[in-house]
Amino acid sequence: MKKLTTFLCTALVVGGLSGQTLIQAYKNRADLVSQTNITTNLQEFSNLGVKTTGSVNNANTLTWIKNKYTSYGYSASQIVENPFTFGSTSSKNLVITKTGTLYPDKYVIICGHYDTITGPGTSDNGSGTSVILEVARILKDVPTEYSIKFIHFSGEEQGLYGSSHYANNVAYQSGVKKLDIKLVFNLDQVGGKLGNVNSKIICEKDTAGQSGNNAASSTVTQQLATCTTLYSPLQTSISNAYSSDYMPFEQKGYVITGFYEYTRSYNEHTVNDTFANVDPVYVFKVGKAAVGAMQHFATASTTIAAGSAAKEIPPVTLESVKIYPNPVKDFLTVELPDSTTKNFTVEITDLAGLSVLKEENKAQINISRLDNGVYLCTVKAGNTSITRKIIIEK
Repeated sequence: MKKLTTFLCTALVVGGLSGQTLIQAYKNRADLVSQTNITTNLQEFSNLGVKTTGSVNNANTLTWIKNKYTSYGYSASQIVENPFTFGSTSSKNLVITKTGTLYPDKYVIICGHYDTITGPGTSDNGSGTSVILEVARILKDVPTEYSIKFIHFSGEEQGLYGSSHYANNVAYQSGVKKLDIKLVFNLDQVGGKLGNVNSKIICEKDTAGQSGNNAASSTVTQQLATCTTLYSPLQTSISNAYSSDYMPFEQKGYVITGFYEYTRSYNEHTVNDTFANVDPVYVFKVGKAAVGAMQHFATASTTIAAGSAAKEIPPVTLESVKIYPNPVKDFLTVELPDSTTKNFTVEITDLAGLSVLKEENKAQINISRLDNGVYLCTVKAGNTSITRKIIIEK
């Protein structure tokens, strides 16, 4: 992903910009982002290993992503592999298309890369990949006026090869725009680092390359920031887009924006970019912001039919559950929201997925017999669950 440079972070943004107001249907869908899904996606992505473009692991990761879309109900005709080569290396982008109701030939692209160079790349860019998957899952059956393309690029780390191929050979050909693209929304390294204060996200605007698309990029980036504050608990900062998969589109005159972590983890491109070091709760919050923003950009339906309300709003929510202290030494406290049923299960697993402790209806969990390290704590109540990462440190 992006090379190590110094960010220019300016203009803290609050809600109310561009005349945007909260749309309840959008919020309801943003609230469907699942911490459990995000955590599972991050863990599975990490377990796929180093994903160097052209490698077996890289191809396996593409298959893993493809299988996710199939499980969400996307049809084979909606899922397209886009092969490309550079030098002696071959790889594939994955493109999933959801057709709009009013503007089927005008697209909002949400994208991010899945290749890595050193380490499993759980933050760079398993985090962006996990968020895009969750956006696709939630919006699968939501009518949107504009078509949406969910694109997973490869070859980013070697020089934006996958996105360059798509921008130059699919979106734009022989000097002509073949795809009418309303916006390209890129997510790259939004994983944060466990232990950092991860309460803010950078919204990226175009200040480089072609100048004719800068004003439009600035406008949509302000809208992205507003959506973030409306539909997630994150604060926002505006900075400049650079060195990621939106840039080949920018060079062709398309409008771009993006997300990038505010407090840098500095684990990218190292063996430390692992599941143990990423902050799944931060990625969950980015997911809520992305779902809200994509509904705004693609103009999603603002109504919720009476018959679907129960489906869209879970009867029990565990997102506000408190699990503390963290790090923990001897006893872990699980504090559930008042509205939640008192019948619940707490299960602790190691990072390999092995269950090491399980208790029912206990708010105080004795973990003194467990070794120091990073674990996952899953709280289940009824048909819903929440997973948080905990550190045992004695």
